[in-house]
Amino acid sequence: MHLPPLALLRKKHLCKLSARTAGQPLYALLGGACLAAFHSRPSSLLPGMRTTAARQADGSYVLQGTKMWITNGTLDGRDTGDCFLVYARTGHERRDQISSFLVTKGMPGFRLGQKIEDKCGMRASMTAELVLDGVAVSAADRVGLHDGAALCMMRNLEIERVALAAMSCGIARRSLEVMNGYAAERRAFGTPLSGFGQVQRHIAEGYAKYMAGRSYVYSVARGLDLGASGGGLDADGAKLFCGAMGKDVADAAMQVLGGYGYVGEYGVEQLWRDAKLLEIGGGTNEAHHKNMVRDLQRTPELLRK
Repeated sequence: MHLPPLALLRKKHLCKLSARTAGQPLYALLGGACLAAFHSRPSSLLPGMRTTAARQADGSYVLQGTKMWITNGTLDGRDTGDCFLVYARTGHERRDQISSFLVTKGMPGFRLGQKIEDKCGMRASMTAELVLDGVAVSAADRVGLHDGAALCMMRNLEIERVALAAMSCGIARRSLEVMNGYAAERRAFGTPLSGFGQVQRHIAEGYAKYMAGRSYVYSVARGLDLGASGGGLDADGAKLFCGAMGKDVADAAMQVLGGYGYVGEYGVEQLWRDAKLLEIGGGTNEAHHKNMVRDLQRTPELLRK
């Protein structure tokens, strides 16, 4: 099923956003822009969404709820980012009654709940909880149709999962570069580390895993239709495989470097810490397992494509 034309949404809402922000160019705001879909209690994304948008008699909406783990939710730790696409439930008869809204910094009732501190990795990316406490938005601030954002959200998740899989590939490639170079320079018993079978295994298997993950990501990205949903099986699959692959290759790099891998000098300990998020953020491994088995059970002919 095709989604609302992207060009129309861009024209309508980006022009409005520019006017609302005193004509600042969009690139000046992108540091504080994000998609706010996740909430503060654990559950599946669509049926578990608790943020609501109550439609008023004049067609406007009142948003109520919290959003957790929001990337760029704050830029300074004191206030919200600049602009957000917020998903909220607009009905309870069907689980897909979701609408999306443009919410900007300074709207009454919209505030920063907390900046998330002490993250294991990805520390350059500020993460926050956002609070929507009776935030009034006009009908013009709704992006797309009433009850029409569920497919958009799932399509965006497919894109996000492919992008996160690509991030894992980047972590793996950098880890390979570091351990390959270190193994060539570092000597033990008069021999470069690259001459030892145990080290050769880490480098060779790491490279094979990286190339397999990269090929999967490129294949899925090539076939992704940005105007439709329905690519969830392989978006889930690419992220599931590459998330573990990136962490495994970073772990191998730490092992090859030994003590130097455990400290910050070569950067692989940061890669290892960053890699773990990609088995959690954008969908946990367990969510990918559930989604993929569901899709394969429903459509077994996908195994023969």
